[in-house]
Amino acid sequence: MINFRVSRKVLGSFYTVSRHMSVLATRLVYSEFGEPADVVKSVQEKLDSPKGHEVTVKILAAPINPADINTIQGKYPVKPPLPAVGGNECVGEIIELGSNVKDFSVGDRVIPFKTGIGTWCSHANYSTDALLRVPNDLGIAEACTLTVNPTTAYRMLKDFVLLKPGDTVLQNGANSAVGQAVFQMCKKWGFKSVGIVRNRPEIDDLRAFLKDLGADWVITEEEVRTTDLFKSGQAKKPKLALNCVGGKSALEMLRHVADGGVVVTYGGMSREPVTVPTGHLIFKDISFRGFWMTRWTRENIESPQRAEMFNDLVKFIQEGALQGPRAKIVPVRDFRDALANAMAFQGFIGQKFILDFTQL
Repeated sequence: MINFRVSRKVLGSFYTVSRHMSVLATRLVYSEFGEPADVVKSVQEKLDSPKGHEVTVKILAAPINPADINTIQGKYPVKPPLPAVGGNECVGEIIELGSNVKDFSVGDRVIPFKTGIGTWCSHANYSTDALLRVPNDLGIAEACTLTVNPTTAYRMLKDFVLLKPGDTVLQNGANSAVGQAVFQMCKKWGFKSVGIVRNRPEIDDLRAFLKDLGADWVITEEEVRTTDLFKSGQAKKPKLALNCVGGKSALEMLRHVADGGVVVTYGGMSREPVTVPTGHLIFKDISFRGFWMTRWTRENIESPQRAEMFNDLVKFIQEGALQGPRAKIVPVRDFRDALANAMAFQGFIGQKFILDFTQL
């Protein structure tokens, strides 16, 4: 692993207990929808002992994702009942077991197995069916960001087109956290990958960074229209294109997709619609699909494919084939600054802000 891998030493010390202690949990809660820096409050509540199939988890770290921001703003399709604890991802350590818990132990490292359980807190009682055990040797940044971005990349590469080694995958927004994971998985599976990014002063540094991850070619949005990458035969026309931008970026990408190819839209950063020329439908028979990881998770919560996916991702991380996104670790006491910066950040890569709940 390289770049911004966070060890437990960076996050400070933590403790484990085998019987109930009085735990005062710090939670980041919102009671109304609005701008996160305005509506999210830090509250402290005494945590009861876990009951039945519950375990008490000490949260080590939890990232701030765009979907978390949108949820708090009330703009996301899923609106939790209020008041709600923010966050959907984390990594934590079990410190106490309920009376009926058989398959987990104190000291186990866990991540959420279900969505919507609220993860921006120092401690919480979760049902064991909402948790997934992960190896303790995973980096904190990799573990706490495992369930959203890498899984999205994995499913899009697996579920829409039967790709073979040497086939090409094209994506825009390629410097995003999902885009970074796509490049790494393409390299792992032997697919060629082409990434489209916005031009910027640091474009050479960005190209180098993404190619180090596994990208075969990185082109700017201005270069998409004129590139001869596909006409010259340097790269096969892509059977799969991944769109997280929409608008003009998606339209320009379409001209390079192979006949019978599939375009998967999983985001809309430009807030502009995907416009499809009629000829692409009639003469090129290009298919257009959408993907939402939350829906896939709900429909496959106990499926063998989901277990296989997590086993693969953990293995990739342990092998060094998949690294987490670049991350800035922020003590939870500075959560307002982290929320504001997560919304305003305009770096050349998809940097994550991760809340460190060991520094209260």
